Amino acid sequence: MPSQSARLLLLCPPFLREPSEFYQTVKKLSVLTAIALASLLNGCMWAPGQHMSSNSLVRGDSADNSQVELIPITPKLLAMNRAGAQAAAISPALLAYQPEPYVIGAGDTLYITVWDHPELTSPAGPQQQTLANGRLVRSDGTLFYPYVGSIKVAGMTIEDLRQAISSKLAAYVEKPQVDVSVIGYGSQRVLLQGAFVKTDPQPITAVPLTLSQVLGTATINTEQANLSGLVLTRDGHDYHLDLDALNGDKSLAQDIYLKPGDRLFLPYNDRQEAYVMGEVMRPMAISFKTADLTLTQALGRAGGLNPTTAKGNAVYVIRGMEDLEQAPAKVFQLDAQSPAAFALADQFMVKPGDVVFVGPAGVTRWNRLLTQLLPLSGLISNAASANYNLGH
Repeated sequence: MPSQSARLLLLCPPFLREPSEFYQTVKKLSVLTAIALASLLNGCMWAPGQHMSSNSLVRGDSADNSQVELIPITPKLLAMNRAGAQAAAISPALLAYQPEPYVIGAGDTLYITVWDHPELTSPAGPQQQTLANGRLVRSDGTLFYPYVGSIKVAGMTIEDLRQAISSKLAAYVEKPQVDVSVIGYGSQRVLLQGAFVKTDPQPITAVPLTLSQVLGTATINTEQANLSGLVLTRDGHDYHLDLDALNGDKSLAQDIYLKPGDRLFLPYNDRQEAYVMGEVMRPMAISFKTADLTLTQALGRAGGLNPTTAKGNAVYVIRGMEDLEQAPAKVFQLDAQSPAAFALADQFMVKPGDVVFVGPAGVTRWNRLLTQLLPLSGLISNAASANYNLGH
């Protein structure tokens, strides 16, 4: 029956069964452990997990410092940001536009009344619906009317057409009393695309059409729409509108009139995201519905800073990484070690594409390093115990 020492030797891995190889292995493991511990104690910034050092950003130790600009979040910075936001107001050209009288076009349906002459007013019979007695403006912009003949009506206002028909009928009807109304609008429309529930084109009518009316009829998809990114295209020019800001600023959407040919595009928010990473409770991507997402809200949606692992003065907002060759990325730093810092965070606006990163505390990096070293130390301990048993 084999001795206990022999049984222990059989349990060892093949590379540890020879005493000389065993001692060499223990020696190598000890050297690796000593190197790792010495590196940490000498101030090396390596440790498991993600972290960022503001000192390294300033010194430029770990990256090209020309590609990063570190900016502390201070009351002065917030005041400058507010001034820039107020300067980006709505275009005066949109507010200055006033609708002109309705102009008849191809596709419109007109109802022409000649008082005391029902044969001219309702040729299909008075018992028919109004639409059955309407007169469609043909694709070439003309329509036919008794005693008047074919007349070019496209481009006329309602008053222009009323006077033209009255003048023609005067040769056949004494003092004709003529009235013209549009009962079907088909020539002038506003086009809609994007995150609307109903994207059918909306007609421009004789009653001026406002932006708020169009949005109310189309119905915004509030779950998928980016309310801060509405684009109104008019005469080849794009006007960018923040619907949330418009509705909160004296309902300016009611003061914006639309004109024929306008196009409204409301983008989806699936590409408008900010990313919260690092030592937070729930790292996540946050979709934008409005433009007023604050740093406090972003951290709050992620569950806040991890109270056991986060470093209070290592809250960063990384912005402007699209083209580092043209301009350096901006890294805004918040020192969140005091409650007063969250007053600043509540006024700092996060933008789409930003990365909010919370770094780990020093003790967190130390604990993570020890966690990875524990399997190594256990292997050394087991090897030493096996050596002791073999010798005794």
